[in-house]
Amino acid sequence: MPKAFLFHGTGGHSKENWFPWIKTELESKGYEVTIPDFPDANTPTPDKWYPVIDNLVNEVDSDSIVIGHSLGGAMALRFLEKIKTTINATALVSAALGIPPIKYIEGDSPFLEGGFDWDTIRSNSDNFVVFHSDNDPFVCIENGQKAADELKVELSFVPNAGHFNETAGYKEFPELLNSLQSFF
Repeated sequence: MPKAFLFHGTGGHSKENWFPWIKTELESKGYEVTIPDFPDANTPTPDKWYPVIDNLVNEVDSDSIVIGHSLGGAMALRFLEKIKTTINATALVSAALGIPPIKYIEGDSPFLEGGFDWDTIRSNSDNFVVFHSDNDPFVCIENGQKAADELKVELSFVPNAGHFNETAGYKEFPELLNSLQSFF
């Protein structure tokens, strides 16, 4: 059974936004979906969050999908730096990479220090999609453009989508599902 992993961001949890919807959709397509709730989500620290993804590293295979939202996008990239298998696809949604302004940069910055090993990241996922909006109040669009440039894909720009969260009206995210399905 193929597996999907979804990582939330600062202040997030597994039952918010479009996460339950995408979980149900992927399960209906035969995926086993894991959405871990990171500890102390309002005050994230690498020493509490990295062990969560470290425990999942050996669960991936060539059919796996990884999705990261907000700081969860950085977590998805750190996950790709750690795995030893090339997975099918990775989706980044409003991913925080450290380019200001980022609303909670003080809490997020320990996850972003030292940059990312883009060569390893690119080699550990066959496909990438990067979503970002022009009016994200938490993570500026330059983060999305940087991710798209480094991953050598076109930015999937969605105008007026905010942070792709419930506040912006995102209880479902069909554009993400459609992009992922193109990789199945």
